[in-house]
Amino acid sequence: MSQPTQDQCVQSQLDSDASRLFGLDGLAVARVVAEGVDGRVVHVVTADETAAGCPSCGVISVSVKGRVSSRPRDLPHGPSGLLLVWHKRRWRCAETACERRSFTESLPAVPARARLTMRLRAELGSAVADSGRTVAEVAGHHRVGWSTVHQAFIDHVTPVLAAPLPPVKVLGVDETRRGKPVFARDPETGRWVVVADRWHTGFVDAAGSGGLLAQVEGRSAAAVTTWLAEQPAAWRQSITHVAIDLSASYAAAVRAGLPHAVIVADRFHLVRLAGDTVTAVRQRVIRETEGRRGRKVDPAWRLRRRLLTAHERLSSDSFTRMWNTLVDTGAPGEEILSAWVVKEDLRALLALAGTAPDREDIHRRLEVFYAHAAASTAPEVHRLAATIETWWPAILAGLHTGYSNARSEGYNRLAKHVGRDAFGFRNPTNQRRRIRWSCTRQHRRAAAVMITLPA
Repeated sequence: MSQPTQDQCVQSQLDSDASRLFGLDGLAVARVVAEGVDGRVVHVVTADETAAGCPSCGVISVSVKGRVSSRPRDLPHGPSGLLLVWHKRRWRCAETACERRSFTESLPAVPARARLTMRLRAELGSAVADSGRTVAEVAGHHRVGWSTVHQAFIDHVTPVLAAPLPPVKVLGVDETRRGKPVFARDPETGRWVVVADRWHTGFVDAAGSGGLLAQVEGRSAAAVTTWLAEQPAAWRQSITHVAIDLSASYAAAVRAGLPHAVIVADRFHLVRLAGDTVTAVRQRVIRETEGRRGRKVDPAWRLRRRLLTAHERLSSDSFTRMWNTLVDTGAPGEEILSAWVVKEDLRALLALAGTAPDREDIHRRLEVFYAHAAASTAPEVHRLAATIETWWPAILAGLHTGYSNARSEGYNRLAKHVGRDAFGFRNPTNQRRRIRWSCTRQHRRAAAVMITLPA
């Protein structure tokens, strides 16, 4: 009775249930050996004929030079994991024109000299990229090095992040702080001064699903214009509006880099500026009348949060108590109330955004705002009115279009979460890569749906 050949044995092992369960392409399970209490050692052999091809010339070898074994790391199977031992052959290259004399078997699933299988590397990169886990956490779970997991993450995200930017109609530009400012004491004056205060400028698809397009170091006009100049001319030409906060540097950069685009002032920053104006008036009035900072005994200090609350969110009793309390304090309270009224007038004006307002309605609410601002004796209110006048074309564009920089603010919040999860970043390039990947989920999901949909 004839004995089965080696190829027949390998084919039998490849067709076994153990090989199907193990599921590593090109390898067949020869045997599984128990080791220790819970350990298991899986011995595999090569079951792919192309593994005998020379990596240099591609010629399939038929001359075996020897046998070696390697122990690449693989995905865990069960709580104890597996120890993988690959028994492979070393082949002689018979091609005379080839410089390589011998080589060992390699597979796409386990490349030459690889210490990890490709599916384990893919799992490491996916765990960091798609599961929101930190590099250190994934490295500890799989018992591999930090640099190994980090490189797997880079390999996982680079093909997607390096793709051309999607078309953008409304570009959002905003800054976010990278870490905390660093202070040091000035040896001459003895005062604490800022020695490091790093910022990132983010570019966002403010009206589409493109997410965070890029982040650059700094928050100057030069940083914005440099990034815009690096983008294709056709991509820049497709941008019709740019949403920014009240930053003169960003406005100058947009006028230089995108002269055809319309600047839109973000409504959130305008409302916050109005709230800061009310706070500044309240603080100044208390200092002038009491000669100190506000305390609990001061009626205006007790109402500090209520003064920043929207009128429609105040109950009638709460509004009445606030109004009467400040009126009872005399001229100082009335000055604070005048700033509060101007703040509410500005909110009423900005509430027209996205409602297709007509020109008369905008003009009427703007006149009310300017009239109350002119009647106020607070210099802070006059500065607010001057700011609105300076930025009025950008504010008017926001009222007509309804565009805002809300997505930039949302991505700034997400960027802070990524930094906290990682306990900070030392390398700004790594930080920008992690943040951008976290802020492009919607775009990647939409692209995946487009790929899977039938034509």
